[in-house]
Amino acid sequence: MAAARVPRVGYLGPEGTFSEEALLTSAASGAVEPVPLETIYDAVMQLRAGEVEWAIVPIENSLDGSVSVTLDLLAGASELEIVAEALLLVRHSLIAAAPVELSEIDTVLSHPQVPGQCERFLRSELAHARIVPAASTAEAVRIVTGRPQRGQAALGTALAARIYGGTVIREGVQDSDENETRFVWLARAGQGTEPPLDASASGEWKTSLLFWGRGAERPGWLVRCLDEFARRDINLTKIESRPRRKRLGTYMFFADLSGHPREPSVGEAIAGVAAVCQEVRVLGSYRAAATPDIARLRR
Repeated sequence: MAAARVPRVGYLGPEGTFSEEALLTSAASGAVEPVPLETIYDAVMQLRAGEVEWAIVPIENSLDGSVSVTLDLLAGASELEIVAEALLLVRHSLIAAAPVELSEIDTVLSHPQVPGQCERFLRSELAHARIVPAASTAEAVRIVTGRPQRGQAALGTALAARIYGGTVIREGVQDSDENETRFVWLARAGQGTEPPLDASASGEWKTSLLFWGRGAERPGWLVRCLDEFARRDINLTKIESRPRRKRLGTYMFFADLSGHPREPSVGEAIAGVAAVCQEVRVLGSYRAAATPDIARLRR
């Protein structure tokens, strides 16, 4: 009898990225097959095409803010939903092909989100170096180790350094030891199969919303929307705007709230927002992830 196929999960590759670490630390051991892909866009598109059962993508960082590409992809993919979240403590290292002095480094490669998380180190120690974007932190390390140049280094994970044979020049170059990235697990809407997560993903319910409205240009419109939650004592844990890619000044709003639409107060609040909006979409309801152990990271 043939063995059951292990479900596949797309993530921003190659091996050694923080996305892979978030996947492996949030999924039950051996329960999924990680599928590395070149970009966050590719991970979402492979999910939409049915090539993977789930995708895990970064959505916000505690130092550098939201991952705009993920928000924009969610806005344009109504057939997908958020089914889980994962929190990962992020520790960046400066990595080169071989030992090198900081004064000799003239080029630093990394994912575009990362320099903002290591700003103090880059300004104080590598102000003379130019920053070059790479598709991911692991790809940056792979480039630096695969085509060694004396003045080239990467910001990436110690895991990537081990995988690709790099030398860690400096560990812990992030601005804060509490640097944390939130990832979301995505599935096709109505898929009906929950991702096989470990026991840490068992917190209170959270719901993510997307909304915009024809009345957004009128004074007090956003206050009316938010009041639907405030007067029902529903906590909004996050709210932000993104341009709708139309005329200037046209925005959509992303909000996270405590609770589930099945709860009467939450369902009523969402209905109240829908009454004054052109579009309201529940991006997903899922259990809050456990907060990572910051003390363990510092050891």
